[in-house]
Amino acid sequence: MAKTLDTKLADIHANADSRAFILADAKDADMAYGISATGRAPGKPNYRTLEEFREQVRRNVRQGLIDIMLMSVSTSEQLTIRERLFEHSSVTPAIRANDATDIHVGRSTSYSAEPALPFRTALIDHAMGGRVDCTSEERRLGADLGLYSVTFNNDLKSDHRTLEAYKEFRIEAERKGFRHFMEVFDPNALVKPVSDEMLGGFINDLIVRTLAGVASAGRPIFLKIVYHGPRFMEELARYDRHLVPGILGGGGGTTYDSFKMLADARKYGARAALYGRKINHAEHQESFIQFLRNIADGECTPEEAVKAYHGVLQGLGITPNRTLAEDSKITYPYLLDSAGKGAKTFSAPRGTLRAATGYAASQAAAPPPPAPRAASAPPATPAAPAGEFPQTADGRPDFAKMTPAQRLAYHQQRLSRLG
Repeated sequence: MAKTLDTKLADIHANADSRAFILADAKDADMAYGISATGRAPGKPNYRTLEEFREQVRRNVRQGLIDIMLMSVSTSEQLTIRERLFEHSSVTPAIRANDATDIHVGRSTSYSAEPALPFRTALIDHAMGGRVDCTSEERRLGADLGLYSVTFNNDLKSDHRTLEAYKEFRIEAERKGFRHFMEVFDPNALVKPVSDEMLGGFINDLIVRTLAGVASAGRPIFLKIVYHGPRFMEELARYDRHLVPGILGGGGGTTYDSFKMLADARKYGARAALYGRKINHAEHQESFIQFLRNIADGECTPEEAVKAYHGVLQGLGITPNRTLAEDSKITYPYLLDSAGKGAKTFSAPRGTLRAATGYAASQAAAPPPPAPRAASAPPATPAAPAGEFPQTADGRPDFAKMTPAQRLAYHQQRLSRLG
């Protein structure tokens, strides 16, 4: 079956005005946290079991709205190779190809306080064929796409090791026909200072410098970076649209943070978004993904999506983690800045920078669920019959002609059937 990732990438490269947007669910946190990586199911005191976690992966894939499902090799082996989950799906399976020490963040560990050291648990052969020295036929069984992450700390020795390890990976990947996308984390333990105002520029320059010497056969198919606001996203996207910049989800935050970040990044040139914790700890993952897709495709605004999402939760009888008023606030630093709220971005002393934007924040397990409370009700909106919504000539909903109230009603009506 054709994969939406491939068709979207082709459109992005062929068309400077492409509206295609790549959406990924990052379910690879077991490469970082261990037991707590699965998160807690709403209203449950314990972490999900691995099988419960994988069942949610299956559901999100079968929904068909994401373009990529990112997993650990062990989860991909089960779902991709053994179960053939992706064989008749438009979703592309991908694996976390490396796990540098800045994501070794289990309980009582302190590794992430030191400058990241490169490390790879995953083997490309295991990802593709399930065993070392797999045959070319076996390589077709598994995932042929991986996420490779790098972290620069403005330190000659550690950054040099990071670059050498990335080069070795690229050589092996190219020889074996394994594609990758490149994740660039913010510094986890800066050795020499980088000002808050220039952190986005620091990252952009290192991306461009790192990839300038790489031929197309070895380059990442897209990028995953922290969203540092309009200025730096626009700068990177304008420099070379074929880099295909994308964002990582960041810390937990509010639902509005999640939706607004995607909309803003898309507006200023991002063509991909990979959300981990934001999806994994949503009250209802499929509904949350549906609204991410609606925003990514320009079908509704973040403000409309938050209200409609709460309406869906109410219809499903699910108590939200926050009231609608609380969940409609911006808390993410760069979104506050771009909204003109006057908030300063966080400072970057050694060992603390990633508290707001790095892997530990983007994938950390959720806090214990709050005590049950009555679901907050969004403003009442008439659920108009489908035929009453404006439609295009081919019978599809015409979101451009809908009023905000109609868009809200449309999405509430469509998602209220999700269980």
